Amino acid sequence: MSETIHFGFLLFPDITQLDLTGPAEVFGSAPGAQIHLIWKSLSPVPTSAGWKIVPTTSIETCPQLDVICVPGGPGQIALMDDAPVLAFLHRQAERAHFVTSVCTGSLVLGAAGLLRGYRAACHWMSKNQLELFGAIPEDARVVRDRNRITGGGVTAGIDFGLTVVAELYGEETAKSIQLAIEYNPQPPFAAGSPVGAGRKVTERVTENAQARQARRLDASKKAAANLAAAGC
Repeated sequence: MSETIHFGFLLFPDITQLDLTGPAEVFGSAPGAQIHLIWKSLSPVPTSAGWKIVPTTSIETCPQLDVICVPGGPGQIALMDDAPVLAFLHRQAERAHFVTSVCTGSLVLGAAGLLRGYRAACHWMSKNQLELFGAIPEDARVVRDRNRITGGGVTAGIDFGLTVVAELYGEETAKSIQLAIEYNPQPPFAAGSPVGAGRKVTERVTENAQARQARRLDASKKAAANLAAAGC
């Protein structure tokens, strides 16, 4: 790779912003890093939080990336059969040093045919859907399998970002960035996983997401069928 390392994040409507902004903060702190925020146009893109992020390039004009990353969020569902987006990811993956994702972004990599035979992470509510794409789901904050690096749900994006930086620049650089951003999580509750949260909280969160999860599963099944029909 050249002295400049190109990191690209797919940006899309209804993205969970922390899936992108967490690792983007880490990558942007690395020496020689250039961050690209990619969508179909350069118009501001609404996040699931209601505010907008401005793309820096389009899928047509984006340069070849060293690291391509697909974040997750409610808007991921619409990407599962978005042919231009899936084709863009497939093109980038052919020459990228690392093909990566955060949260449900790994389902989009799966829909693009990029995770078959790879171990991968995803948000805990959706990780089993990876099996539809021939991926091997793992219950971990970050999973590295060859040049695929995938992060778990939302906040795992920072762990993911530090892992990628350590791979590209070495552990000392990653540790320096971790210290500079004071990433020393000490949450007030041990509720960051179903095991820690317990049955009652897990059932409430799952019930609140039931309609979205049904749409997500339908989209994953359709995308898997499309891959099978294409012989992928």
